[in-house]
This record gives sequence, structure tokens and C-alpha cells, in this order.
Amino acid sequence: GQWFTRHETWAELAKPWTTYLARSCYMLQQGKFVADIIYYYGEDSNITALFLAKLADIPAGYNFDFVNADALKNRLSVADGKIITATGMSYRLLALDSNSQYMSLAVLRKIRDLVNAGAVVVGPKPVESPSLADNQAEFHAIADEVWGPGIGKGKVYGSQTIAQALDALQLEPDFEYTKPQQDTSLIFVHRKLEDGDVYWVSNTNNRPEILEATFRVQGKDPELWHAESGIIEPAPYSIAKGRTTVPLRLDPNDAVFVVFRKVSAAPSRTLPVPAEVCLTSVTGAWDIAFQADRGAPAKISLGALSSWSDNSDPGVKYFSGTATYTKTIQAPADWFKVGAKLWLDLGDVKNIAEVSVNGKPFGILWKEPFRVDVSSALKAGVNSVEIKVTNLWVNRLIGDQQTNVAKKYTYTAQRFYRAESPLLPSGLIGPVQIVRSE
Repeated sequence: GQWFTRHETWAELAKPWTTYLARSCYMLQQGKFVADIIYYYGEDSNITALFLAKLADIPAGYNFDFVNADALKNRLSVADGKIITATGMSYRLLALDSNSQYMSLAVLRKIRDLVNAGAVVVGPKPVESPSLADNQAEFHAIADEVWGPGIGKGKVYGSQTIAQALDALQLEPDFEYTKPQQDTSLIFVHRKLEDGDVYWVSNTNNRPEILEATFRVQGKDPELWHAESGIIEPAPYSIAKGRTTVPLRLDPNDAVFVVFRKVSAAPSRTLPVPAEVCLTSVTGAWDIAFQADRGAPAKISLGALSSWSDNSDPGVKYFSGTATYTKTIQAPADWFKVGAKLWLDLGDVKNIAEVSVNGKPFGILWKEPFRVDVSSALKAGVNSVEIKVTNLWVNRLIGDQQTNVAKKYTYTAQRFYRAESPLLPSGLIGPVQIVRSE
């Protein structure tokens, strides 16, 4: 986890981010985790040692839980062909890691009992027990029985992969998505509620993605729940063959909850997509006032937006803290249309911004895209814009390592950066634009 304190440059601006984390954690505690596979990794090593470099080879679109020997022996049973626990978890498949080929007799007996009761198992036939206390003859007899022609109500796939076993079960992925680009990558978590389903979907790339996601749910209207804002909105969808497809637009490194809780009235729904037009780029000079006692001048004027780290003044170049940008914007009357929204798009920000227009605050922006709906404050004519931008401590720490520095402003117990360490882009970099959507 991350350790941070009131000494961070952004400490007073952290609430929207921590609120986002709180909302996300709350949602991910609802209902039961949905996993099709329970994965047994053996008895002679731990998860970290086995899977530090690479997790278990689970096909895309399916989730899994690890299980150790104790839980396998004492917590698992079978009902209706599914492997279940007393706490309400349910799995379709028990997968055996290659590391489990040397297993204790007690574990092998339990696997036999599960298969007899109807469980489906995939994995290589066990070789022997590593325990000198186990009866090897009984071990081999049970292994031959379970990995033989077939016993009980269950099924064992001894030479197949997990993907092949899932295909044999005709179990479609819980989550799928289209790939606009070859390296498009999403991850997901599925929670099952008493009256619906919650999917957390995350874009792992630092770029926007426009795609279609398909969920193993039918008969429910999807909603998009945005943890950063608390906004809930209906989503377009189509239902076919027991699955629901939802068009998604994900911002860079974005995550959204897709919630199914209301019975759908139709097999599909189409919603209008807002059309956007850039009305203007806000160019020209900006006045910047810097936080006091951090080595920067009280005020400067920049003819064009640029990173503080590119400034020739060492006080600006190595500044860490909060600086306030101010500017007036002339808004023509033809910008305003009934039903349209006007957005102030800040472009690139390093690293967090607080926006107000004509004295009205519009909150804190801490992730891409750095844009805010200013329709309620922007007016025809002259408008005053104030943007407070806060960067990280890195540049000031580097500046304090310079040989010619007259005064140091920071102290750390460990020297994380040197004088020659590269500076980080900082400040309002832009381009700043006014965008209309309708």
C-alpha cells in the first residue's frame, strides 16, 4: 500500500482521491466474489514463491481463487455439480497446479471424494506422496482410480488444459471485450448480489479505450457507476444468447462499475452519444502566484503554458507545492446553446488541479481527463478563471541537491534523488480548451 502523510504537497487535496478509493472498496465488498475456478497450488511451497513472476495460467475472461491443502480438505464440498463452501462460494472447476503432483494422501482422498460427488477436476495425475507416513500403495490405487476411465458423478481432465476443460463444460467466459488495438487490456472483478451483479472493469493502458464489453448476465439493465464522482447513469446494451454487451468508453487507467440490478424491459437499448466541438484554445499569457516559502518568486507571468521544470528561474524550475494560475476568458454569445454543456479542459496537468470560474468552485481534478463542466458559471462576456495546480516533492528534492543552492527547503531521512536526477514535468501544461458537448 501507499504510505502518505500531511507533509505531502497534495495532502490538503487528497479527499476526492481517498473518497474514490472508499467508494471502490465499498462496492468490491458487496455480495460474493464470482470465480469459476478454484486453483490448488500444492503443499510444499507458498503462493508468493510460486507466482511472484507470473500468476496461474487462467484463460482470459475467467476469475479464480487459490486454495491450500487445509481448505481443500476441510472447506470444500459438492452440490449440483459445483464445488461449494459453507460461506456461499461456488466454483465449476478444481484446477491442480503442476506443483501439486506430489500431494499428501489426505488431499488425494479428498479429491476422490469430490469427484465421486460430482466435481470437475483438471490437472496432471499425481506422482506420489511426499510423506513417509502415507501408504504409497493406497496413494497409487486412488490416483489410478480417479485418473482412470471415470468414477462417480464427476469428471477428471488429466491431459487437458484449463481452457480445454472449460470448453468441454461449455462454460463461456464471464467477461469478454473487443480489442480496438492489439494491446488493449482490461481487467475485471465480478461480485454476485442477491438481486443482481456488479462488475468492476479497469483499463490497464494509459490511453482512452472505446470498445464493447460482454458480461455473462441477461435480463438486467446495465448501469455505469463512477466511483470518482458518485454519478450513476444508464448504459446502452444488447442482450443475446444469455449475455449482455455494453459499449464502454474508458479514460486512461480508468475504472468503472457496471451494475446489473434492474429487470430489463427490452432486449436492447440505444442512447445518444454526445457530440463535442472545441470552441477555442485558451492561449496567451497566464499570471501565476506561487506558494510562499518554497523558493519560487511570488508571481510571474508566462506568455504560454509550459512545465515549471523548463523555466530558466531556478525558483520555478525546482518548485514543489501549489501555484495559482489566473486568466480572463472572453466568451462569445454563440458558445451557449440550450441543453449543451460547456467544459473547461485543462489538457495535461502535473499533478492535481483545483478549478474555479467567476468565483464558483468546481472541485479537484486528480486524474485524466482533467476537465470540468463549467456550464453553470461561464457567461457571455468576460470570465475569470482560477486554476490551482500542485505537483510532487521530486523537483524540490532535486533542487536542494544542487551545489550552488543557497537554501534547502526539504529534509528526508533518505536521499531519494540526486542533483543530476531528471526533473518531472510540473504545473499546468495544457493545452487549455473550451469544449461544448450536446
